[in-house]
Amino acid sequence: MRDDEKQFEQDIETYLLSAEGGYKKANKKGYDLDKAINISTLVKFIKASQSKEWERQVKRDGDEAEKRLYLCLQDNIEDVGLIHVLRYGIKDRGISFKICYFEPETTLNDTVMEKYKSNIVEVTRQFRYSSQNRNTIDMVLSLNGIPIVAIELKNNLKGQNINNAKTQWINDRNSSDFIFKLNNRFLVYFAIDLFEAAMFTQLKGKSTYFLPFNQGSGGAGNVGGAGNPQNEDGYVTDYVWKNVLQKDSLLSLIQRYIHFDICTETIKENGKRTKKISKKIIFPRYHQLDVVNKLTDDVRKNGSGKNYLIQHSAGSGKSNSIAWLAYRLSNLHDSNNEPVFSSVIVVTDRRVLDSQLQQTISGFDHTKGTVEVIDRTKNSSHLRDAINEGKKIIIATLQKFPRIYEELDNTTNKNFAIIVDEAHSSQTGRSAEKLKAGLINTEQILKEYAEIEQAEENDNDAEELLIREMLSHGKHDNLSFFAFTATPKEKTLEIFGEKQWDGSFKAFHTYSMKQAIEEGFILDVLKNYMTYKTCYKIAKNTPDNPEVPASKAVKTVKRFQELHPYNLNQKTAIMIEQFRDITKNKIGGNAKAMVVTSSRLHAVRYYHEFKKYIEKNKYTDLDILIAFSGVVEDVNESKEKVSYTEPSLNRRKEDNSPISESQLPEEFKHDFNCLIVAEKYQTGFDEPLLHTMFIDKKLDGLKAVQTLSRLNRTCKGKNDTFILDFVNNAEDIKNAFEPFYEATVLEEGIDVNLIYKTQNALRAFNLYNETDINKLSTILYKKKQSKTDLGKLSSILHPIQQRFNELNDEDKQKFNMTIRSFNKWYEYITHIIRMFDKDLQKEFECTSYLANLLKNEAGTVTFNIEDTLELEFYKLEETFRGSISLAPQNSTVAHPKNLLAGTLTAEDELLDSIIQKINDKFGSNFTSSDKVIIETLYKRAVINNKKLKSYAKNNDAEVYQESIFPEMFKKIAQQCYIEQMESFSKLFENKVFYNVIMEEVAKESYKSLRKQLR
Repeated sequence: MRDDEKQFEQDIETYLLSAEGGYKKANKKGYDLDKAINISTLVKFIKASQSKEWERQVKRDGDEAEKRLYLCLQDNIEDVGLIHVLRYGIKDRGISFKICYFEPETTLNDTVMEKYKSNIVEVTRQFRYSSQNRNTIDMVLSLNGIPIVAIELKNNLKGQNINNAKTQWINDRNSSDFIFKLNNRFLVYFAIDLFEAAMFTQLKGKSTYFLPFNQGSGGAGNVGGAGNPQNEDGYVTDYVWKNVLQKDSLLSLIQRYIHFDICTETIKENGKRTKKISKKIIFPRYHQLDVVNKLTDDVRKNGSGKNYLIQHSAGSGKSNSIAWLAYRLSNLHDSNNEPVFSSVIVVTDRRVLDSQLQQTISGFDHTKGTVEVIDRTKNSSHLRDAINEGKKIIIATLQKFPRIYEELDNTTNKNFAIIVDEAHSSQTGRSAEKLKAGLINTEQILKEYAEIEQAEENDNDAEELLIREMLSHGKHDNLSFFAFTATPKEKTLEIFGEKQWDGSFKAFHTYSMKQAIEEGFILDVLKNYMTYKTCYKIAKNTPDNPEVPASKAVKTVKRFQELHPYNLNQKTAIMIEQFRDITKNKIGGNAKAMVVTSSRLHAVRYYHEFKKYIEKNKYTDLDILIAFSGVVEDVNESKEKVSYTEPSLNRRKEDNSPISESQLPEEFKHDFNCLIVAEKYQTGFDEPLLHTMFIDKKLDGLKAVQTLSRLNRTCKGKNDTFILDFVNNAEDIKNAFEPFYEATVLEEGIDVNLIYKTQNALRAFNLYNETDINKLSTILYKKKQSKTDLGKLSSILHPIQQRFNELNDEDKQKFNMTIRSFNKWYEYITHIIRMFDKDLQKEFECTSYLANLLKNEAGTVTFNIEDTLELEFYKLEETFRGSISLAPQNSTVAHPKNLLAGTLTAEDELLDSIIQKINDKFGSNFTSSDKVIIETLYKRAVINNKKLKSYAKNNDAEVYQESIFPEMFKKIAQQCYIEQMESFSKLFENKVFYNVIMEEVAKESYKSLRKQLR
């Protein structure tokens, strides 16, 4: 049996030369090594497809016709690139030539189809590419005489593999050769062995960047890791030449996928920012090509009306996949040569349109005007006009639809493809409902309703509006949703996923986190994980022992600990020293860190602690920014109220000018290396230099995955990440990530009838009845509002509010939980099924108003317990260091079996009892050395210390804290050490600890002593 590389070559060539492959064997004699083209093949194609134009060329140029054609072709290639020339052709002194023809979208035009068939696609083995040497490339594919694909093959059975092919490309090919110039001849290069494939689009010597071009170990679109599945019918890697390089597929790639990207980015060199223009060819990775092809094939077969879920991990190139899909769907025709969709609408639920997605789709626009972007410079009316005018591709935020859904033209006989970027809970909300309401085929749904209800034409305006409100419920034959997410939840799976034979739901196409990590497109953020446990004990400094609502008291006590200066000091010291020891040396000294906090006030307090610590230690290698929304109110050291905003705290280093919210990402990229955040930049923020994350916030499920995934982006020199977590343990994080590591499957759909049980539970409180609902509905569903309607509405609700206020606190909470549950689940259920239950719809509209009215009526804690607490014990102890390993599995999730699920607040408890429970949970095996010595030192400084009192009286805070107090503190600390050596030994063993304690006592003692003087 022949088993060498030549046999591998020959087998590929045999397929390509078959009728299915569509290629011809090239004639090497006609190839010009210096011009890197077979001009006679190109002329042959032009003669067959554009005979009249060629006759004009020959008549004008005679024997120079071929030469002039080449000169014009090469001038155009050097001006706009080969990709543009192949798509749009060239013009030589008034004569237009197509360099190739693409398959038409319909079969209506026989002439265009014949021209497409006239393309000459050839294969050459052992392709000699330069007159300067005798080197050959294993296999080259040419289009009308122009070499466009280069392949190096290796045979594992002979001791070589894909890495040898890569080495050959890097070391044995000179990137300065004419044929290897970017966008000049070759558009893509492959390295292929018997089991794996890789590709790149620009030869750059040792800087050549290879991308895996494998299906995944489970097969394309299925769960798996890196690599390829077994192929019982032939070569493991034959999908490359059969599915990708086959003639029709290759021409489709040139027409619809391959993109020449010109990007301008700001870089910092020698302390100055400069603009850098980078150019590259984007060739789809295999899973991207596969998902778009499978989706379009399914739509062509089944038409509109079906939903699709695409579970693609971070690092999958989602923006490019969405862009390619949008263009394919916008031109897709069915078997009757009719367009499937009138418009393709790309929606995101971020209030500010995703700039990367917008730029990607707009950049792929081969025909200017195809894409209409409704960005922040445009309003909802622009969206309305774009839909009414039938723009092919429209990009908008979900939030713009509620304002215009009633103004859209009749959509009868119009189908829409809606591509959803990051499909999550917003897709079950009111904005998503209004999107559907504006686009559905109302005539068709009204006909369906009439058949079900056997209804006749109704003159009742309120009834008509009620029915129209329900028309958008469920799925619709004229709407197809294509939802992309890396982390599908239960509702996402049921709305957009494919129902299986066993009643479960799963994604149409999967590219898993596991595969993305193994292929090197993202980093494993769980590989270097460290957790700390905060152990503390709270004491009460008052003899009072009041009864307070337990849950709110627990939160208040925990908040007291979290915001306690000692806690912030200790954690700040750990984070900054960790950054300086590890982070700052990563990624060539360019690594950055993010601090994730639990609240905006928490972030602001950390910001000031970081600033003080950096200044005190005179560090110059750490510069911080803060990110939070709105205004944060706090008190300064003088107990004066202070208001903080993000721009007021963030200042440029060179001129101290404020940094606006929109400027922060750019400033962080170039001039700062640590960002403290509170509910910002935890999703959708892609900064590849982000290496380290410090977490001081409870993170659950999806929120944990989204937040930690900010670190997973790759860049040159970034080989790992690091996470230090003060709050979550390793098991929590493992449980959060595992459902999304491979594929997520919904066990079964929701039991729709559970909504009626929730409705009955609401009615059981006897706060409202059918009469109240009918009265409210009469007002809510009026066609035209009168000047008294709002007053009438509030008058009907007022007695319900009064009855609610007569409930005890436990029943109030139960009712609030029940009404929220009813509203949430009804909204969701109406996305998956159309019930036409008018009574239920009326009750939902009424309870929506009622929920807003009552949500602030439940009691609040009025006792200020923070003033009664002090931190007695405190210790941070490391609990985990290492890699959190995820088990490969299909994770099954499930809907709740009871829509009333929830946890009630416990009854009021005595404050002592609450404190004891917290200490039991967060305490540890304390020794005397762990006791919070700050309290002892503080008391020594302020109680009967006449000397310090005099200093505080006669000096300002800065002089007292910086010049006077350090020496006094030293004496107090030494005296405490003599008296309690074991307790105070830590103070003198750790200089950072000593300084933190001294600063805190200095600040607090000054305030206390000054207060005594009043």
